[in-house]
Amino acid sequence: MRYRPELTDAARPSTSDVEAIDEHGATRRVSIAGEHPLTLYVDKRELVTIMTLGAAPEALAIGYLRNQRLVDRIEDIAAVQVDWETASVAVTTREGLKDLEAKTAKRTKTTGCGQGTVFGDLMDEIDRVKLPAGARLTRYALYDLLDRVRLHETIYKQAGAVHGCALAQNAPERAEILMFVEDVGRHNAVDAIAGRMWLDAYDGADKLFYTTGRLTSEMVIKCAQMGIPFLVSRSGLTQMGHEIAAKVGMTMIGRATHRHFLLFTGAERFVP
Repeated sequence: MRYRPELTDAARPSTSDVEAIDEHGATRRVSIAGEHPLTLYVDKRELVTIMTLGAAPEALAIGYLRNQRLVDRIEDIAAVQVDWETASVAVTTREGLKDLEAKTAKRTKTTGCGQGTVFGDLMDEIDRVKLPAGARLTRYALYDLLDRVRLHETIYKQAGAVHGCALAQNAPERAEILMFVEDVGRHNAVDAIAGRMWLDAYDGADKLFYTTGRLTSEMVIKCAQMGIPFLVSRSGLTQMGHEIAAKVGMTMIGRATHRHFLLFTGAERFVP
């Protein structure tokens, strides 16, 4: 039986309605995206405050600890309890976080909206990442992914102001979306998917990852840590993101909209 820690189910509404005056002077009710502070406590120790949409707070907390390399396995987490009255999420581990002082001593400011800080050296774990050498991505699957993302019902279409990330199954001619998460920061969205992958025991080797945000070093590292060999974005990328993707052998595709894309790294995995 798949292990799952004790979880609350405390998702908040993703949007709320406010009044605005349009260009004709008419008052309209419009939807806006939620934004809430959520302070993460691990074994009663305050770790970080994340600004979030609040749609998947439990998965976000788990994925944050996973991608920050503070927890090695989902089995190390006993419980995740979200309380919006105190704007907090309390994570209880089974044996405590090892070397927490050393891991949190160094902080790196990042370009991530909604977070902006990572613990430790960004490159510490990269040399140990091994992506599946035999994975392939076809043009058919890439186009299918882009079509499915374009047609997917999103908070962005309703209210704007959010980033979205999708995890999709990589098949020769199709790319079925398994998870789609939106949040005020793209790193929140990728962390929530990382948490759900742990909860649902998904392996990344046969998956595609799509993000609406730019491909920075941190985004590439997180995708690599999740074991996903293909990273796709409608946006651009940074120099360090490009260097790390090439280093780990990731296939990174940017500026991907409709039938247009730029293949930056990992061309040997792509089947045109």
